[in-house]
Amino acid sequence: MPKEMPSMSVKEISKKALFTGCLCAAAAEILHGMSYAFTKQSTNTAGVFFILGWRFLIAAIVMTLCIAAGLIRVRFRGKPLMPLLRVILLCPCVYFMGETLGISRTTSTECGIFVASIPVVSVIASAVILKNRPSRLQVAGIVTTLAGMVICVTAVGMTASLSVPGYLFMSLGVISYSLYLVCVDKASVYTSAELAYAMQISGAALFTALALAEAVHDGNVGTLVALPFQNRGFLTAVLYLGIGCSVFAFWLSNAAIEKLGVNRAASFIGVATLVSVLTGTLMLREPLTLLQTVGAVLIVLGVYMVNAVRTR
Repeated sequence: MPKEMPSMSVKEISKKALFTGCLCAAAAEILHGMSYAFTKQSTNTAGVFFILGWRFLIAAIVMTLCIAAGLIRVRFRGKPLMPLLRVILLCPCVYFMGETLGISRTTSTECGIFVASIPVVSVIASAVILKNRPSRLQVAGIVTTLAGMVICVTAVGMTASLSVPGYLFMSLGVISYSLYLVCVDKASVYTSAELAYAMQISGAALFTALALAEAVHDGNVGTLVALPFQNRGFLTAVLYLGIGCSVFAFWLSNAAIEKLGVNRAASFIGVATLVSVLTGTLMLREPLTLLQTVGAVLIVLGVYMVNAVRTR
């Protein structure tokens, strides 16, 4: 089990840790990048709390079964509680509420632009909270990635919703996710599996309770219970969001932060934006323009610059 250590944003790391961390981060952001289409699809058929409740309930059940089968090992006893509470409060509790409410009130293009700002906000949070100054090359890489993300997103055409509540919810999501990255770095006494499991349990408890409260208030508890069994599109969406994103993506993301540190891990968020654009091109038959290609090249270049550090 890893001992608590200082952030690795500007320190040397082993080649193995760098390679493994980059793989984890890239895989996590690929899964996240595909999630926007599923989330947007599900908001057309169900309320925000219905989606989040089923998503995290499925994730919690799957991880509990894996633990019971001995596939995953977790041990919380004897570890400080406060670092864990900070993580689960910011993500999933605050972040997913902000993100899902934001997606339901804006366009996917606008959401992509907000997500593009996370690396910048996370660097500021890391510098202020962890006293961890990024190198000039890392700052340049994050700015390059940010530019590539904005180009990729705007290249598909902006259909502005001009939804002030939607923008506020997405801003809340960006800030909470950036702080979550920092808090995971400070919670290194926990393994990535332990953090992921705590996130799924807390998310299931909060959002299932909110979904039930909403269903009772509206008199449609039966609809909440039967929705995934009656609507195949909703079932597909919550299965992907619950298992693909809430379980595997956050497990990989926590592992990446553990190995790479906040700044390097955050640089891979550009991959999610790139994947979301490519998903739209392949699934929705949207053309891949020269401007999108330029944006993709900038994203890859920026990620390389952030992670192009000396290794042992």
